[in-house]
Amino acid sequence: MDKRRRLARRLRLTGRDTAVAAGLLLAVTGLCFLLRRIDDGDAYVAELFLLAVFLISRFTTGYFYGIAASLLSVLMVNYLFTFPYFAFDFTLAGYPLMILSMLAVSVTTSAMTTQIKRQGALRIEAEREKTRGNLLRAVSHDLRTPLTSILGASSVLADSGEQLPPEERRQLALEISDSAQWLIRMVENLLSVTRVDGSQPARIHKQPEAAEEVVGAAVVRLKKRFPETAVRVRVPEELLLVPMDAMLIEQVLLNLLENAVLHAKGATSIELTVERRGSEAVFTVLDDGCGIGEQLLPRLFEKTVCHEDRGDSRRSLGIGLTVCNAIIRAHSGRMSARNRPEGGAAVGFTLPLEEKQS
Repeated sequence: MDKRRRLARRLRLTGRDTAVAAGLLLAVTGLCFLLRRIDDGDAYVAELFLLAVFLISRFTTGYFYGIAASLLSVLMVNYLFTFPYFAFDFTLAGYPLMILSMLAVSVTTSAMTTQIKRQGALRIEAEREKTRGNLLRAVSHDLRTPLTSILGASSVLADSGEQLPPEERRQLALEISDSAQWLIRMVENLLSVTRVDGSQPARIHKQPEAAEEVVGAAVVRLKKRFPETAVRVRVPEELLLVPMDAMLIEQVLLNLLENAVLHAKGATSIELTVERRGSEAVFTVLDDGCGIGEQLLPRLFEKTVCHEDRGDSRRSLGIGLTVCNAIIRAHSGRMSARNRPEGGAAVGFTLPLEEKQS
């Protein structure tokens, strides 16, 4: 069994590639039989099988299938479509040239396909490394501020806490608590990233969840951090079940709501809506604040975006939207952002209502 596995690995034999190669050869064979009923000539047969070899070499992995298809094609043309039919005749003129032509096509195409796939893999790895670098830069920058705040406040309490008025001691304790909560949120986001943005394909566990319950949970978590913030929620009257990882989608909604609280300058209202559009569920966070800079909109979800601190210790994660985008893409959804004509921004995402079969 181990020898077979090693051989299959070397030859890169897969069920998908075998099905592709067999299907194309059968399709070309059937087409040639059909065309022979219309036209007695067989001049087109070699060209059609040459096309099949090219397609097999292009859409399979490695060299095995292309070379095997070229050899099989030569034998099939000889046996099925060359007089005398249903008999081999290796004395035909031009037969060696046909073999060499098909082998050349298969090897050249397979080599080009392998190179294209290799370059694609290198591009994907480069994007992953770029994302990792962005995340590390964001983390190293963002962790420094709350840790410095915690260290400073705790040092003051430890050195001269007894001489401070009760109100100042309470203010320092609140500062430590606020910074600690921010660090917890950072850890939650980083844990989300490890689930959807690693070197392996994202593996999320989706099951039908009531959109209303997930939205409600996100709003409750927001109220714990910003009790003074009012959020209007609008959901469909019907029960909307959406395939999702509820914990991750709740994290996305919380990030979007926090961005609206912290960065929508001048906002007087925040609204979270859910609606059904065809085969998708659409989640949107709307505000009536200053909107999003036009130069920022095209790259909002593609890289780490640094926000300015508000100056009141209420910080949001610079990696928040990167995390959100990774989570939504892992759910086969997409994110969007726009400025509203009446003022403010609308940031949201869509999720498919039906699980795609892979």
